Amino acid sequence: MTDIAIRAEGLGKRYRLGQDQDPYGRLSEVLSGKFRAPFRRRAERHDDADFWALRDVSFEIPEGAAVGIIGRNGAGKSTLLKILSRITWPSAGSATLNGRVASLLEVGTGFHPELSGTENVYLSGAVLGMHHAEIRRYFDEIVDFSGIDPKFLNTPVKRYSSGMQVRLGFAVAAHLQSEIMMIDEVLAVGDIEFQKRCLGKMDEVTNSGRTILFVSHQLPMVASLCDRCMLMEGGRVVASGPTSEVIHRYQSGVNVNAASVEFPDEANRPGDGVVSLLSAWIESGAGERRFEYALVEPVRICLRYRVHERLKITPQPSLHVTDSSGNYVFVTSPHDWGDERGRSPGDYVAAVEIPGHFLNDGLYSVGVALNRFESGMETAFFEKGTLTFNIVDRIADNELRAVSRWGGRIPGVVRPLLHWQVEEEAR
Repeated sequence: MTDIAIRAEGLGKRYRLGQDQDPYGRLSEVLSGKFRAPFRRRAERHDDADFWALRDVSFEIPEGAAVGIIGRNGAGKSTLLKILSRITWPSAGSATLNGRVASLLEVGTGFHPELSGTENVYLSGAVLGMHHAEIRRYFDEIVDFSGIDPKFLNTPVKRYSSGMQVRLGFAVAAHLQSEIMMIDEVLAVGDIEFQKRCLGKMDEVTNSGRTILFVSHQLPMVASLCDRCMLMEGGRVVASGPTSEVIHRYQSGVNVNAASVEFPDEANRPGDGVVSLLSAWIESGAGERRFEYALVEPVRICLRYRVHERLKITPQPSLHVTDSSGNYVFVTSPHDWGDERGRSPGDYVAAVEIPGHFLNDGLYSVGVALNRFESGMETAFFEKGTLTFNIVDRIADNELRAVSRWGGRIPGVVRPLLHWQVEEEAR
């Protein structure tokens, strides 16, 4: 049986809105609050309310898993990681972590602004649980990984940019020989080169059998790094499973796998009575119907329709592909416009293949349509967003990424593998 690295049972975190929000405030705040309390009108206390940032969260994460946590702002993701990192205590439930934990939840976690970079490396390492000798042994590697010029190491970190602080903080956490690593969105602060380095390190940590819990709004980065994912809404885990399926639910807002659709009820089939849509689906080059495809593999989109009466001019099916923002990527249809061979009554299947290394990674929707030309152009059916599929670009699947180990989002809607010619210029 797989060993469990993290087990959460009924976790909840309650905050009080209004007065007396923090029971662990500074002494001056506690004393001033107690002094004001007798003079506070009783009616004010009724305005206070409990807010559950986390409620009844239960899950198990096996050792060596890389799990992403996604959701809107305020969904409870950061609160969950703070509880698991023992930064704050739960109001309900419990969590069990088996192994040493390294967490990087905020820029400059464990840093003191008045201390130098060198001093903060030792301080942050101690906060994370590293021994002095261990920090000294990895010190040069930490500085090299952070990319910070050594001349700044004796400068107080209050003079560092947020990017420099997060780079140094992540470098310390990355070199802690922990069994569990928790990261909360901090990679968004670093530059592209540093993000590349971090993702390579995180991939190395995962392959070494350690566990990663990764909170991020950068979905391509989550898809690249994590095999499994949890979706949080309103302080609860509402979906858990393979990363592509959870991201699909998050982006589409519904828990539906739209890689295929059937219209068995003749009365409700899209169509104009002359041509009707029977089904549509997405499949791999080998004919396997699924929702997720690697960037390097071809994707076939198919629609099956029925012609109810003899047509003199061949009808034209078409596909309308849009990205997750609703922008058109392309529209495609056969090249036999005006073909007078027509169609006899019967069932037909139209298919088109999108080659590998054409679409960029991301979520795509497909609208299916068919036009007739018996007396001018008439639309028999046009079903927008009927199908949905996800293109992923993991390091393990893409030899170009495997060489560079860059797992972040590459801009653009398309990612064609174009032919390049590089020659030495004649002298």
